[in-house]
Amino acid sequence: MPVDLPAMFIADARGLDFLNSVATPVDAPIDWIADGAGLVGWLAQAGMVPEAELADLAERAMPGELDRVADQARDLREWFRGFVNAHRGAPLDGRALGELTPLSRLLERDEAYQRLVLHAGGRLALETTRRWRSPESLLIPIGEALARLVVDEDFRHVKACEGHGCTLVFADHTRTRARRWCTMSVCGNRAKVAAHRKRQRARGD
Repeated sequence: MPVDLPAMFIADARGLDFLNSVATPVDAPIDWIADGAGLVGWLAQAGMVPEAELADLAERAMPGELDRVADQARDLREWFRGFVNAHRGAPLDGRALGELTPLSRLLERDEAYQRLVLHAGGRLALETTRRWRSPESLLIPIGEALARLVVDEDFRHVKACEGHGCTLVFADHTRTRARRWCTMSVCGNRAKVAAHRKRQRARGD
């Protein structure tokens, strides 16, 4: 079933945005990659795969093939959620490498290569691209985003939203590292309203 709401990109890290591709932004849980069409749509919104390649892969896919890749993506998401929950709040060290074997195996399937391209003004540049041979190749940029999270982010500042019942996670890039909410417009405001009501009740007592 198509999801009408746009996906949430509030984490300041694409690897964490991937974990947030299932969430409860209003009342009911939404999984933006519940099926193959959802996976294609989420990747398009995330800007992780060129739209022309997404359209081509969707057109060439056999019936059910994209849905099976979406199944793999959800399995990858929940496995990596376990890794993040086990390690957030503390620095990663070399012992984490052994836990990341599934991610390393995914990255080994990449068909990336470099090519010379002509930029505006006649400047030559070396650009990395990849071959998109099958729908399963859609998992590669996701794996790359997870790997970037592992090597680029300080896991001491990877946090879970403090909102009641919220499952969203984010990288706290604020200067004071004091971020508490997925967004102030959702969980931040809910917390403010709850605190206000608590103060009113206390005054009433």
